[in-house]
Parts: sequence; structure tokens; C-alpha cells
Amino acid sequence: MGYIRFALRMALIFIALFFCIPFYYLWRLFGISNPWPRTFLKIAAFGCGARVKIIGTPIKRDVFFISNHLSWVDIAILGGHSGTAFVSKEEIGDWPIIGWLCKLNDTVFVSRSDRMGVAQQINQLRDALEQTWAITIFPEGTTTDGSTLLPFKAPLLKVLEPPPAGIMVQPIFLNYGDNAREIGWTGEESAPSNAWRLLTRRGSFLVEVHFLEPFDPNHHSGRKQIAAEARRRIAIPLSASLGGKAIV
Repeated sequence: MGYIRFALRMALIFIALFFCIPFYYLWRLFGISNPWPRTFLKIAAFGCGARVKIIGTPIKRDVFFISNHLSWVDIAILGGHSGTAFVSKEEIGDWPIIGWLCKLNDTVFVSRSDRMGVAQQINQLRDALEQTWAITIFPEGTTTDGSTLLPFKAPLLKVLEPPPAGIMVQPIFLNYGDNAREIGWTGEESAPSNAWRLLTRRGSFLVEVHFLEPFDPNHHSGRKQIAAEARRRIAIPLSASLGGKAIV
């Protein structure tokens, strides 16, 4: 049954891809706002088994989303339900198919080792904000099993020093509930094995996407304070979902 579930889910994802791609390039040809990456990601999240419940109100434009991170399916969920672009490590841009799809969704690829290229990366982020109106970053730098919140890495938030005019920061808390450990991509597990495990699992799973109260980055002095404030806001509902466990 696992093989059958995998085949059916992949079939849905590829059908959605082949349907959306021609329309994507047609919309791009005419230079109009392109809904097709969001449409594909929404279908892909559904195909993976995600049943999404939105809590709170996402800002539609001029927003920098900061989210906790459990799985690669986070990208399909957030992109499909908010239209955001993402910041990703540069090696993903070289992955077959996945890298190409990321580029279609205006992903900004950054290098963790190229210290000399930081200024260029900041310019890329600013350009992406102008083009897509929304950028999401996962500042933990890796995924967790949903039971903790790692320290937030502030360097990429340098794009908010100073903040572009009119930009707000909105923290996001992704809550997979009892399915978090099963969905989470942690440890030494490879991407293919995690994808296989997710796409062959029985049934669907609920994920709550909490769009938390946004804040003005101008009210905080620098990226470290912005990162700390975003983490504090995400830690509150995470602690509540864990029965009041302290998040340090």
C-alpha cells in the first residue's frame, strides 16, 4: 500500500506541475502577477497529505515572514497559502527539478560560506521583496522535530538594517501537533528517505499555520533584536502546544 500511496501522490503532484507550468510562462510573458507557483505549491502540499488550517491573518505584501522549520513540506504549505518566496541555501538551487521549481518561485539562494558575497545577497533579498512582496526565512538554519526552537541565526536579517520602507515582520508558528515527529526531517536522514516516508504514510495530517502578530522592525535596533523578538513570539504558542514546556 505504501507504493500505491506514493504513486498516487506523485501522480497528483506531476499532473499539477504539467498543468501549471504552461500558464506560468504565459503569465510571465505578459508580465502580470503570476498565481501559478502558489497554485502548484498548494496542490503539492495537499498531495503530500497536508490539511492546512490557517490561524491569524497573513499580511499580503511588503512582509518578511520568519518561521520555525520542521520539513521540506513547510515550503509547499507556506508558499501555497501565502504566495511567499523563500530564502534557501545555494546548493538546493543545483538539485534536479527541485532547484528549477525553487527558481520559478523566485527563491533567493544564499551561500553560508561566501562572506564576501553578503552585500550581493542582501541586494537579492531586497529585489525579491520588491518583486514578490513577501519573503520567508527559516532562521533556525535547519529542521527540528517540533518539540524545540533552535537559536535564530541573525545574519540574513541584515536585509532589515535598515528595513526597506513599509516592510513589516510577521512571525509564523507551524504546528504539526502529534504528527510533528513523524513529519519532521531531523538527524542524519537523507532527503529522499524523508520524502519516501512522508509520501507513503497512511492518511493525511493536520498542520496549523499561525500567522502571529506582526511588528515593525524599525522599533528594534538591528537584526539581532529583530530575530530575538520573532523567536520570542513563536516560542509562546510552541510552549502552549507542548503543555507549557519552557522554550529556551
